[in-house]
Amino acid sequence: MIARDALAQLPVRTALPALREALDGAGTAVLCAPPGTGKTTLVPLELAGLTGAGPRRRVLVAEPRRIAARAAARRMAWLLGEKAGEQVGFTVRGERRAGPRTAVEVVTTGVLLQRLQRDPELAGVDVVVLDECHERHLDADTCAAFLLDVRETLRPELRLLAASATTDAQGWARLLGGSNRAAQVVEAAGVSHPVDVVWAPPERPVRPAHGLRVDPALLTHVAGVVRRALRERSGDVLCFLPGVGEIGRVAGELAGVDAEVLQVHGRAPAEVQDAVLAGGDGVRRVVLATSVAESSLTVPGVRVVVDSGLARVPRMDHARGLSALTTVRASRAAARQRAGRAGREAPGVVYRCWAEGEDARLPAFPEPEIKVADLTAFALQTACWGDPSASGLALLDPPPAGALAAAREVLTAIGAVDGDGRATPRGARMARMGVHPRLARALLDGAAEVGVKRAAEVVALLSEEPPRAYGDDLAAAWRTARRGGDGYAARWRQEARRLASVGAEPGVSHGSGGGADSGGSAGSGATVGTRASARAGAGANTGANAGASDDVVAGLVAALAFPERVARARGVGGYLMASGTGAELAGAGPDAGARAGDGSRLRDAGWLAVAVADRPVASVSARVRLAAAIDEETARSAARALYSSGEEVGWSDGEVVARTVTRLGAIELSSRPLAAPDPELLRDAVVSGLRREGLGLLRWSPAAQALRQRMAFLHREVGAPWPDVSDAALLERAWDWLGIELGRARRRADLERIDAGQALNRLLPWATGDAARLDALAPERIEVPSGSHIRVDYGGEQPVLAVKLQELFGWHESPRVADGRVPVLVHLLSPAGRPAAVTADLASFWREGYRSVRAELRGRYPKHPWPEDPTTAEPTRHTSARLKRG
Repeated sequence: MIARDALAQLPVRTALPALREALDGAGTAVLCAPPGTGKTTLVPLELAGLTGAGPRRRVLVAEPRRIAARAAARRMAWLLGEKAGEQVGFTVRGERRAGPRTAVEVVTTGVLLQRLQRDPELAGVDVVVLDECHERHLDADTCAAFLLDVRETLRPELRLLAASATTDAQGWARLLGGSNRAAQVVEAAGVSHPVDVVWAPPERPVRPAHGLRVDPALLTHVAGVVRRALRERSGDVLCFLPGVGEIGRVAGELAGVDAEVLQVHGRAPAEVQDAVLAGGDGVRRVVLATSVAESSLTVPGVRVVVDSGLARVPRMDHARGLSALTTVRASRAAARQRAGRAGREAPGVVYRCWAEGEDARLPAFPEPEIKVADLTAFALQTACWGDPSASGLALLDPPPAGALAAAREVLTAIGAVDGDGRATPRGARMARMGVHPRLARALLDGAAEVGVKRAAEVVALLSEEPPRAYGDDLAAAWRTARRGGDGYAARWRQEARRLASVGAEPGVSHGSGGGADSGGSAGSGATVGTRASARAGAGANTGANAGASDDVVAGLVAALAFPERVARARGVGGYLMASGTGAELAGAGPDAGARAGDGSRLRDAGWLAVAVADRPVASVSARVRLAAAIDEETARSAARALYSSGEEVGWSDGEVVARTVTRLGAIELSSRPLAAPDPELLRDAVVSGLRREGLGLLRWSPAAQALRQRMAFLHREVGAPWPDVSDAALLERAWDWLGIELGRARRRADLERIDAGQALNRLLPWATGDAARLDALAPERIEVPSGSHIRVDYGGEQPVLAVKLQELFGWHESPRVADGRVPVLVHLLSPAGRPAAVTADLASFWREGYRSVRAELRGRYPKHPWPEDPTTAEPTRHTSARLKRG
């Protein structure tokens, strides 16, 4: 029986007429409705005609998370008086409850992507609802782009609704409306209960979150705020934390509270999630949850929210080739969503664990995943869709060009796309597997080596990182999962069975394409030798290494998934990955759990296949969180696209080193001296050394420095043909002026013997004849009235002549250089050689400045002449007495 009383109380009902009109007209709409209004439950039922209003339609609802998809379906089924799987069903990875009568099906965005790839028309579906679109997950953005493409080219009658409580409504409206006009935005005013805000920042500063690390002091503070909320308020408490590890830490800190402590996250067993969403039985509850509880879920009985202010999002570290989750400050939109959980059923309160003054500095919305995440899976989806560049897709934010290019390199190397970026049959099969393309490659090629069952089990471990208690050794974690009776082990078994099934499906032969033979990029992967393709279609217990130990199998499959992360030991606990990134085994500590204390069996491994790594605060090296020990042969086989051998001539530690080197990416496997290196390579190596260590290596005499300054002055003031002699220009033209000397140099000492001035003469414009005018245009010395030849300093912006004042008596005008274009700045010195005045206009100085200088200095230097009229006086280098003696 339909729960009509409950349906009638949902505030979104008032927006339904406008919503139907928009969808029946333009076919697209944006629904903005606060939490608790019924946008996730009532709207799909109404659009499907299951409540008795309107025609019957088939509605597909896409949720960003499995827990939300299951909860939404069960809530709608309850409203209809049914169980999930009848008129309302759901499909998530590894679980499906739907049948012939199902009119509303709730799926994850990942499942929707798979369906669109298999059946772009979505035959039989009338309406698609993209729920919680504000979260900007990559799969959701991709689904929206594909659906808009379907509407434009295949099914203009397909209705599309984007729904959220907090989103960029106008941006989505423009996107869904296309080139004609923006889609209609329908707003539903909720009957939300008031939620008081209590600011509860830590008393002492805490370290900012970085990577997966959250300051334990903050978690202790959050636990304290939960205890405070239990004392000050009634009702259940919902506490938002960034991840499973933090939930476990806070749960431990809450031991002994007078309430039932529950944990809700994507890894929690379905029965635990269902129990939390079903409500309590009179016992007060504290629900510790990740951001999965922000949207689409109503946790009954919650009157209090404690918000840590943190969220965990995917990030791609392109510099180190690491893709991982990282902890960030939650956006203001997320904070509003979280606070709204407290006002779903009655007035509530939210305790925010940050200062009120910080709130305005939080980002307004979550950063779109497409801007920061690994785009390999996205690139494969767009390639399978027929638009490798994604240029023809309607996306709120375009993918960054560099990240998309890096993703295509990976796909090319594993044989998923061809040289034009189009999906190969192998790539199409990978896209259907429901895992990252790297893991799909490991499953396909690993199955040929070790059998599909064992390859699938390891890939299942890699698709969802095991709990920290499982340790840092992938093979040991595999054995723990086999024995385990926890929720992770149950999910792992289910996923392993699914992957074994899809891995055994007939299709493209295992090991086909990719690697060096496909023109793949170094650093992205390759097939495991020719044996993989020779054993295409390997079964559950067959393969070239079917009898290998768990350690060998785990290492091989991990290396196939992440070939650029194979790493060789360098020192105790330190490694160098083929990508060039240094790595260290995680040390023991409160945040390391049982992963990698000093007793980790990985410490003695000469080679590792690194499956999971992140970068700690202020560290240049990655921290290994999950890896398997391998041998060099496995590393070479899995990462064969990175193998190279050739002559290397370079500058190292002050000398030229010539070797024949074999490498696996950045890892040097072997080397031997090169007897007769190419002379051109030798010269290039010396130039490289000069560029690295600078022109200061050469012998710069005062005359050489003066010549360089004169040439720089003429280049600046006259221009061509006088050359640029800056460091950058001289290094660029090193062969033009140092060629002979460079050809003989082999080490730093050889360069230090080169006379830079003599070499610099080669750059003078001899061919045009201008070199002969160097002394006329930029004279090294200028003769002054006393007969002295004074050196001109060209090192500044203007040439400088520093000369004793008495030597310029009788000189009416300041000297000029560069064919009279540039006046020389005269530094007039006292008889002791100290600065007395500076002028570029000597005549003006004699008229206006000399009198004050004379008055100041003639008492200090009475033995020197200080005539009243310097323009008619005799110039001299000597005292008055010496001048009289002649």
